Amino acid sequence: MASKRRQECGSADGKRKKKSCPAEAAQFGSAVEDEQVKRAVKEAWSRRSPYSEGDLELDCFPFPHCIIKNFLSSEVFVENLQKELLGLDFHEKSNDLYKFKQSDDLKKRTEPHIAGLREGLFGRFRSWLGEVLGVELEPTVDISCARYEHTDVLLCHDDELEGRRVAFILYLVPPWQSSDGGTLDLYSINSNFQPQSIVKSLVPSWNTLVLFEVSPVSFHQVSEVLSKDKCRLSLSGWFHGPSLERPPRHVEAAVPRSPHLPRDETVLLEWVNPAYLDISYQEQIQEEFEDSSEIQLKDFLKEEKFREVSEALRLTEIEWMRKGPPNKRCYEAASLDSLPPCVKACWELLHSEAFFLLLSNFTGLRLHYLSGGRRSHWVVDRLGSECEQRERCVTARVIFLVSAARFCVLIGVKFSEPSIPVCCGEVRRWSHGSYTLLHDGEAAQAEYALDLVLPFGCTDWQSEFGGLTCYVANEEDEELLTIYPEENSLALVYRDKETLKFVKHINHKSTSAGSSPCRGFYDFSFVYYE
Repeated sequence: MASKRRQECGSADGKRKKKSCPAEAAQFGSAVEDEQVKRAVKEAWSRRSPYSEGDLELDCFPFPHCIIKNFLSSEVFVENLQKELLGLDFHEKSNDLYKFKQSDDLKKRTEPHIAGLREGLFGRFRSWLGEVLGVELEPTVDISCARYEHTDVLLCHDDELEGRRVAFILYLVPPWQSSDGGTLDLYSINSNFQPQSIVKSLVPSWNTLVLFEVSPVSFHQVSEVLSKDKCRLSLSGWFHGPSLERPPRHVEAAVPRSPHLPRDETVLLEWVNPAYLDISYQEQIQEEFEDSSEIQLKDFLKEEKFREVSEALRLTEIEWMRKGPPNKRCYEAASLDSLPPCVKACWELLHSEAFFLLLSNFTGLRLHYLSGGRRSHWVVDRLGSECEQRERCVTARVIFLVSAARFCVLIGVKFSEPSIPVCCGEVRRWSHGSYTLLHDGEAAQAEYALDLVLPFGCTDWQSEFGGLTCYVANEEDEELLTIYPEENSLALVYRDKETLKFVKHINHKSTSAGSSPCRGFYDFSFVYYE
């Protein structure tokens, strides 16, 4: 038995040999070498039935996966393999789906134990696995090393990519419990072949290999690592071969959109900070918005209104509904029928005709048939003159937002064929584990739109908690813009067809901050279309 101690991540001395050594042959444990076990696994896999013998366990719920403990027979080999892996360079990987550190591709690494394992996996073990599955697996080498540390995560996905047939993970971790996080969570599916809920969680353990068939229903995640001092070190990759047949992709129903609600200017006077109702200030806002396509308007609501809504969101019994599926989103949205009066009134404000026109003045977008840059300002001046209210009174600068329509008819102003601007909106609750993801359906249906977010209950919220709204170019990881949750700060962002957005996963740091045991925040989220 080796006398070397298993090393935690970061403990390797990082020294590299100038001269490469011959590969050390990887010897597999008895579960792989036993011919009788192989035949039994093959039969069980073909029948989609469970099987267990010694260090090997096969389960087909919720999809076929196999766990092989003591995968490598030599403890010395495993410990030296771990040491070599810890000496590699790791790169921070972070986007909507994951946050962890990953090595470069290990296809050409010459360290003796890395090379030996690679040759064993994609040589003898690939042959063993091919016989078990009854398919011919390709010799394609696809393997890398990952380090998951405090708050790292890999959210729900199915691993499907052309050519991937079987995924594998070899764990090289210290003693690990489920309370440390970092479990491999497997999802059940609904009738549309979409992930539904976690039905099995596999806790990582030293020298254990997990493999599963990549398919349209192989939805899984690596749960957030909660331990502050342990590292979830693993080797992972795919064996390539003929892909399984995929049923037609489920297309989600479009989110209903509706025109503005018939509310007059009094709703603005009641709710909005008077500074934002001044036309000259609106012109400044529009100039800034047209330069950058985004703006944040601080202290947007009147202070007393903002406090009233904040308290109602926090204290009132609102019916919150979990929004999924988890490969696309995970947060809670309020049932509009359960909103208390002041929250419903705020929702109606953002849906009102007066607010559509106010947004037009902020952005220059045509969100009302009266809008259109300077024409709408000209209407204001004429209306103000007729009303004999040309002095810099905020009320006079707001009245036009609804009454200008009648005035234009009276004076014979002609407009082009009007479109019907519409919007959709919801009240959302964000807490530990919440997120949204980019997905193929969203990219295919992307269109020009104005996003609005108005947060509540996020005092002292820190960016390291997550919950940030990020904008990226389609098929690119680099973030174009990040919106941070800020109390009573109205965020407006105009995006084109090539720009997508997501909300970063909220990690468990959020639960230990502040006085609340389950820290989170709320927001109103609307999207407006010209």
